[in-house]
Amino acid sequence: MAYMIKLKSFSDGRGRLTPVDRVLPFDIKRLYYICSITESAERGGHSHRLTTEAIFCVNGSFTVVINNGKTREEFYLNDHTQCLIVEPYDWHMIYNFSMGAILMGVSSTNYDHSDYYLDEPKIGE
Repeated sequence: MAYMIKLKSFSDGRGRLTPVDRVLPFDIKRLYYICSITESAERGGHSHRLTTEAIFCVNGSFTVVINNGKTREEFYLNDHTQCLIVEPYDWHMIYNFSMGAILMGVSSTNYDHSDYYLDEPKIGE
């Protein structure tokens, strides 16, 4: 099931630095970001058979629903030090974007359409 990691952040007069170094449970093969999102948009709506992802809220806020067929849970991301690890078979939908929200994601695999599973699992089946 998905879980949160708290990232260390360092701040001084020049700004904030939040490194992602030796905290992810995988080597990064792909990086993507989503921006210019309307407040009513929904993203995701799938799970992966092989891929593990890390989702970061670089700016603003959004909610991620995770459903692994046993548990359905919501995670509210609104801080750049939050990192949500989404494991294989964690169906996820992202919604409730604030104005100016920026989502950054990194993946353990390169993009492969055959790795996607679109149907949300029913709890208990």
